[in-house]
Amino acid sequence: MGAVWALLSFVGVIVLWNAVVKRNIGEAMVLGFAAVCAFALIGGLPGGEPAGTAIKEAVLDSLQEEVTFAGLAFVFMSYVLTRTPILDRLIDLLNSVLGRLPGGPIYTATVAGGIFGAIAHVGAAVTAAVGSVTVPWMKRSGVEPHLAATIVAGGAGMGVSFPFSATMFILVGGLAAQGVMQPDEIVKPLAVAGLWCLGYRLLLSYYLVRRNGIAPVAPEHRLPLVRSLRSGWTSLLLFAPIVVPLLLTRGPLASALGRHSDVGGELKAPVQLADGTTLAPAPYAMPDVISLITWIPVLMIALVLVLGRKHLPRTASGWAGTIAKAAPSFGVIGITIVAAFSASNLLRELGLADQLEGVLTGLDAPAWVMAIAIGAIVVAIAIPLTASATMAAVGPVAVVALTGTGIAAPVAAAAVLIFASTEGASPPSGAPIYVASGIARVDPVKTFMPLLRYYCLPILAIGVLIAVGLLPV
Repeated sequence: MGAVWALLSFVGVIVLWNAVVKRNIGEAMVLGFAAVCAFALIGGLPGGEPAGTAIKEAVLDSLQEEVTFAGLAFVFMSYVLTRTPILDRLIDLLNSVLGRLPGGPIYTATVAGGIFGAIAHVGAAVTAAVGSVTVPWMKRSGVEPHLAATIVAGGAGMGVSFPFSATMFILVGGLAAQGVMQPDEIVKPLAVAGLWCLGYRLLLSYYLVRRNGIAPVAPEHRLPLVRSLRSGWTSLLLFAPIVVPLLLTRGPLASALGRHSDVGGELKAPVQLADGTTLAPAPYAMPDVISLITWIPVLMIALVLVLGRKHLPRTASGWAGTIAKAAPSFGVIGITIVAAFSASNLLRELGLADQLEGVLTGLDAPAWVMAIAIGAIVVAIAIPLTASATMAAVGPVAVVALTGTGIAAPVAAAAVLIFASTEGASPPSGAPIYVASGIARVDPVKTFMPLLRYYCLPILAIGVLIAVGLLPV
């Protein structure tokens, strides 16, 4: 159980150093990673690999994570955007349409998260696409920056809680191989489960609007729609960096590009599940070669540089000064992301998934107790791992454990996917947290408790209610 203790130490050190000692989250994450390294150095790795090599590879892998790049890119994009009037004009336009509604940007962020999640299915990409516009809008409407980041990061899980994500296919592939259920049996239960989660988020939005006293934009601060369109129609181009990669990876255009470029001709490596089942290789698709989380910030930065060129530096020294002023924002975000992913990589090497799988197979209790226990374990695994990795490691075992208490397999599978969908709202390692914090330019730690309170624990409860049949799917 060394990996389990390493995970507990990782979280404990972060809480102690940040919440008790009152030091910044960057330092806390580095010390948390050091605690995990200590377990690797003292206890060794299950496969016998040298601990030093594993630690080095964990850090190198984290530096190459596309979310590391995306988090820093969004910090830069957000800083440059504030130096131009582009965002002001877009927010004027949005307020002309929705400013009369109290909390309009919060509801927009929630619904957009559901829509984009049902299409893109990648938590960090959902956060990037939705947050790029709604976070600045929320901040301008009086929403605290940490709450704005919390709302868009909390919506990231809807990429998993709706069909047809890669996470869903990893789970049902393993279940189908074992004869537990057929892949098409999960579609309706998961779609309904996703709607339950979206419904909860909308109720939460209503609560947050009332609790924080977010009022409609005052009439004197709302421009007539015709006037805001006339002065700021070019700001609508900010949606292009979101729409263009989406069209190139999904839908008819993506299919045509895939056929033309023969993207589907190359095979991925087989997926090895924790129970020994091997899923057959699958062809590459356009989302595998065009990354939303990479290209959204790249295209957005390029567009801002073009649209805001009159308001940005025109000399090398001017840009050097601009980048220097943005540098402090990169420090904490960058260190936090690298430390979080390094710890996640090392916990995986320590055998965290296998050890928690052993706990799962040993459970024997009534359905409601099993649902709570399995939900807590899946959520715990999803802290350092992605939802897809969690499902590959323990998903089939978790579903089989639930079906052993009399729960129908499709219902159990939907509940387990809902548990795994908390990955984006599970501090301190959820990638969407750092993407959202980068856009909001806020210390990520300020989102940790709100994410746990408003998203992680309630979504866990929804999964349990689905499993025991109190929320029908």
